[in-house]
Amino acid sequence: MTNKIKLLGVSSTIAIAALSAAPAFAAGTAAGSTISNTATVAYSVGGTPQTGVSSNAAVFTVDRKITLTMTEPGNATTQVAPGSNNQVTTFFVTNTSNAPLDLGLSVAQSAAAHAGTDNFDVVTPTIWINTGPSVASATYDPANSVQVAYLDEIAADASRYVFVLANVPAGQVNNDVSGVALTAQAREPGVAATQGAVVAQTVGANTAGVDTVFADAAGATDAVTDGRISARDDYTVLAATLTVTKSSLIISDPINLLVNPKMIPGATVEYCIVVANAAGGGTAQAPAISDLVPTQTTYVPSSIVINGTGTCTGGAAGGSFTPTPAPTVTGTLNDVAAGASSSLRFRVTIN
Repeated sequence: MTNKIKLLGVSSTIAIAALSAAPAFAAGTAAGSTISNTATVAYSVGGTPQTGVSSNAAVFTVDRKITLTMTEPGNATTQVAPGSNNQVTTFFVTNTSNAPLDLGLSVAQSAAAHAGTDNFDVVTPTIWINTGPSVASATYDPANSVQVAYLDEIAADASRYVFVLANVPAGQVNNDVSGVALTAQAREPGVAATQGAVVAQTVGANTAGVDTVFADAAGATDAVTDGRISARDDYTVLAATLTVTKSSLIISDPINLLVNPKMIPGATVEYCIVVANAAGGGTAQAPAISDLVPTQTTYVPSSIVINGTGTCTGGAAGGSFTPTPAPTVTGTLNDVAAGASSSLRFRVTIN
């Protein structure tokens, strides 16, 4: 990857409320605002209106209401190949509080979010956000992204796309599932590029200052009113399951020619190699066949045919023969889709 790795927050001075996902709105008046109100009493004496009397100003400070939302755009699993790296799941985080916040981020292995049952763990999941021209994009941009541990200075109503990248073990098979959960935790804002302390809820009676109340709903893995929000996504393995079958067919011999030929010295034999991909998996891309020609035989020049059917008919000339250091036939087939097959065939004579 070309990403420059920085385990720090990225300042969000741009309010990204107009992203592709539907905007959420903060919980009312901004925290720290003062609300002042004065009452006036009008009256008369002996039927004559008198000068009204005003009350003192009643002033109070709006407290901080902490709410967060997190969704999984697209609501679909990420299909991955065994052994693939930097596979992406996407989350959309919004600060629906009535005050700016830092948001601490963490990722953990989790139950599956979609169909299937979690049965393996992805390797080294990390958290990224887009930067620069891609800052508001819902698509991960490797050239304009940074690894983070938190979101910095997220204004009320502001949102960010957050991406979890992980590696898939090479040994996984078709339809294996690995779930991940992303959690955002409310933290104090204030110093750019520095993660603030975890927000604490005010205990006891209302004070004259700005109190803090947790009003967040329960997320996928967190509880109600805990100052956190979480969501799940998962990876589903889409693997190719190949079977390779090799057979031989007598074509002719020097005595019987083409009529009931036998496997005698001088006879011509055709080898057929069939590559079949099981249904329900991924496409096998460019399967490359290598076959060592038996020492008791001699390769028939220009006899290789590739991309034939599963019964070794059709196809076109291709592949190559290398006589040294060991006589070997090779050929690369076209991609073999799930449920399909392809073949390579060539001929030898018995020594």
